[in-house]
Amino acid sequence: MPDPATLIQPDKGQAARSIHLIDAKGFDAWLAAQPPRHRTAAMAQKLAPKGYSSAILPGDGPEDWSVVSVVANAEKLSPWCLAKLAETLPEGIYRVEGQDPGKAAYGWITAQYVYDRYKKKPEKPVGDRVLLSSDPVKMEEAVRMAAVAFKLRDRINTGANDMGPADLEAAAADLAKAYGGTLSVAKGAEVEKSYGLLHAVGKAAGKGREPRLIEIEWGNPEHPRIAIIGKGVCFDSGGLDIKPASGMRLMKKDMGGAAHALALAELVMQNRLPVRLHMLVPAVENSINGEASRPGDVMISRKGITVEQSNTDAEGRLILADALTKAEEGKPELVFDFATLTGAARVALGADLQALFANNDTLAADLIAAAETEADPMWRMPLYDPYKELLKSDVADMVNAAEGAFGGAITAALFLKEFAPEGAEWAHFDIFCWNGSAKPGRPKGAEAVSLRATWKVLKDRYGR
Repeated sequence: MPDPATLIQPDKGQAARSIHLIDAKGFDAWLAAQPPRHRTAAMAQKLAPKGYSSAILPGDGPEDWSVVSVVANAEKLSPWCLAKLAETLPEGIYRVEGQDPGKAAYGWITAQYVYDRYKKKPEKPVGDRVLLSSDPVKMEEAVRMAAVAFKLRDRINTGANDMGPADLEAAAADLAKAYGGTLSVAKGAEVEKSYGLLHAVGKAAGKGREPRLIEIEWGNPEHPRIAIIGKGVCFDSGGLDIKPASGMRLMKKDMGGAAHALALAELVMQNRLPVRLHMLVPAVENSINGEASRPGDVMISRKGITVEQSNTDAEGRLILADALTKAEEGKPELVFDFATLTGAARVALGADLQALFANNDTLAADLIAAAETEADPMWRMPLYDPYKELLKSDVADMVNAAEGAFGGAITAALFLKEFAPEGAEWAHFDIFCWNGSAKPGRPKGAEAVSLRATWKVLKDRYGR
């Protein structure tokens, strides 16, 4: 795995191959202005006025060549516009002619991510494609964000046998130690007594994989208090409402919310954002044995709300509910929770577009604007209160999942809303965090989603 810090270097005028960027509107003029050998090379390599099209342009000698690449907007670079080049160019040092790479530096780095933990013969890291930057601030931002994204991808890509609740706890412990945070972990009798929903979901897991609530506190207590929560279902069998084999295949990624909470918390601490951070990860494995929670069981949440188990495969909202209640006890002013929560969100929005639910219009607008700026797409979904009727129970305060397939992402968010901290701005991100196929800068497998947008909102709101 390459070190992100080695892939972007300060531009000190050192020798480097040039990358010329053009867009569709400037394509014809650029081509007309080129010497015949460049036009011939461009046509031979089928350079076209469409994104990611590129060509090698010959120079005076065999080693004297440059690159031309077509981007959507040559004046406003996206995070992904250089990513294809970072995957395909020969090893070497490169410089974007006439401008700093800016946001495109992030995609240049993430394109060179490799996950080979389980490979007998690890793939050769693409670590020698270096991009120069003349803006040290933007360069450092890209490196930090990419390094956190690498960790996030690693955690989600790791098999559940090596990424259980104890492994999430260890990751949080390392994070707290690195940045001077305070780690606390509730498990065993404390979870059984005080976190009824968390206990119900995770009690069937084997020894060493018991349910736990992992917390990090960091920062000056006098600063604004924020909570970041991530769903940590390290593997989801569906419980007694068991998933089919095809539905279980990717359930190692059901702790993607926890990976995002750890990543965003690291950005907060690493950049010393002046907040009082409270990170919470309810970590479980939703498994099956004689102790498994049954459909029809009634559970008592930490908040005191009773929940009838209508579907054991709707477990993520249960553990998040107890974590949200714990967060409320600290009286935060802002709460983000991340969860790979519903297939319904994917049916509605697909894999690339993440579902956002928020109880505050200004917060939602800020997040959508940041998503646009950072090319980190999300879409606001409604917290449509009349659908709360679908969560009514005959024997308890509510059920955990509505019957029927309609509005599943909304009813899941409405369930969480019942536990969201009073008086706090709250946003819930129903995320997929997985690339089913490779795209420039985004290899097949685990992906960071909504991370750059949420970090921008936190920076804009609390940055010095």
